[in-house]
Amino acid sequence: MKISKLIILIVFFTQLFYSCKSIEPVIEPEIIPQEVHTSHILSVTFSPDGSLFASSSGDRSIKLWDTVSGSLIRTFSGHTSGVNSIKFSPDGKMIVSSGSYDRSVRLWDIDTGDEIRSFSNSRSVQINLINAVAFSPDGSLILSAGSENMVKLWDINTGREIRTFYGDLGMITSVAFSPDGRQIVFTEQSNSTHNFTATIRHYETATGREIRTYPKYRDGIYSVSFSPDGNKILFGSGDGSIKMIDIGTGREVKSITGHTGWVNTVIFSPDGTLILSGSGGRDNSVKLWHTATGREIRTFTGHTGWVISVSFNPDGSQIISGSRDTSIKQWETETGRLIRTIGTER
Repeated sequence: MKISKLIILIVFFTQLFYSCKSIEPVIEPEIIPQEVHTSHILSVTFSPDGSLFASSSGDRSIKLWDTVSGSLIRTFSGHTSGVNSIKFSPDGKMIVSSGSYDRSVRLWDIDTGDEIRSFSNSRSVQINLINAVAFSPDGSLILSAGSENMVKLWDINTGREIRTFYGDLGMITSVAFSPDGRQIVFTEQSNSTHNFTATIRHYETATGREIRTYPKYRDGIYSVSFSPDGNKILFGSGDGSIKMIDIGTGREVKSITGHTGWVNTVIFSPDGTLILSGSGGRDNSVKLWHTATGREIRTFTGHTGWVISVSFNPDGSQIISGSRDTSIKQWETETGRLIRTIGTER
């Protein structure tokens, strides 16, 4: 009887051993070293359908990634300086990019990786570095924001400059179209360390008429975006706060605090119920907030350098963050789970 039990146990453990050997471990796709960025991540953005996301870097490249696998699809090369800002066209077929000190704005074909057009006429493009770009909601226009207090509006089909919007403080750090494309806002700040001020300017797209200049702040303003309904403006400040302005009245209606470093990037979720922000300085975190209450919902930690850019996918279920630590992180919005890291934090 004892012998038969022993035989049964031997057979059982033998089968268990071989069955375990046949189960292959699930391994996330490996991002090999030559595929990742080699310098600061300066901008990240999801495609309109969420199947892809793109990143740009101080290494002068733009990279296109598969959202599900995290694998690299292609690299766009041509800029001769770090690429400060990238945006997908509304139809997802193109990417517009700004190449900081190379003074160019470039348009790329997603499928081929070819450059379609460069908006870089020496008499009409910004003289110094270019900080930000944006597509109009209908995909017909591009905005580019530079360091010498001007924002330029371009026709995407002809490459022709349509209009220039002027500030008066100096550096333009961020620019955005309203959801209907009829208005633009941009952030500007002075270059003087002795009398530093920052503000937001609000214009009509078609006429160039200034709608409003908002109150001046004593801290830098690094990111601006419209709410999905077009009624609010959101911006991140150098004092660690996130502020919301009502467009109808021009008044600040909310100030959200919780970051301990500069708020470099801030956006609304696609449905407007959430706010996503990324910070630098002593913080280096990504935070999720409830729009109506300003309550902090979740903090995403792991970056070891300033978080420069964040993006929601179209349904708001995922976010990506790009950092000066040279890595991109992909997260689940609801749980905070880290899906993957592309690149090694430095």
